[in-house]
Amino acid sequence: MALLYAGFLCVLCLAAASACRQDMHDQPRAEPFEESDFFGDRRSVRPAVEGTIARGHLRLDEHFYTGKIDGALATTFPSTVTIEMLKRGQERYDIYCAPCHSKTGDGLGMIVQRGMKQPESFHSQRLLDVEVGHYFDVVTNGFGNMYSYEERIDPADRWAIAAYIRALQMSQGANLAELPESDQQRIQQIVEVEE
Repeated sequence: MALLYAGFLCVLCLAAASACRQDMHDQPRAEPFEESDFFGDRRSVRPAVEGTIARGHLRLDEHFYTGKIDGALATTFPSTVTIEMLKRGQERYDIYCAPCHSKTGDGLGMIVQRGMKQPESFHSQRLLDVEVGHYFDVVTNGFGNMYSYEERIDPADRWAIAAYIRALQMSQGANLAELPESDQQRIQQIVEVEE
């Protein structure tokens, strides 16, 4: 029995040892920036072909991807603003913007209340007058203390945020009489409850 056990252990050890070969780890390949005799310039790394675009980085629509048209900030949205776009913009705004700018856009967000420098209110005359492409550009590239959200927020969501900011701006100067009767009644009920 001991001989059978010893034989089984030897077979197991041989099987385990044969699995330890480094064939896949020690491939014959050129390391980056290693000298190579294969190419005339003796470099192992080949330069990218002129005009190469990395996968997922083809940006044909300047308006959509940069917020600019012929180098100037866009005054229009690249697509039609819909209720779905505004809802998406509100969701993204509440996640990424409200901590500093507040849910109303007055610049008194939670972070500001804890000591960070206050950003300008979206309701200031300067920001009411800027092109909508400005908001897209600021979300993309950052501004002042605000860092870039280019890697965190995709372009469609950046436009949705810009649309929502415009809606916030319009909401502050809205006249109650301009709303449909049903909305006026709902607002009146809210006001009565709060009083």
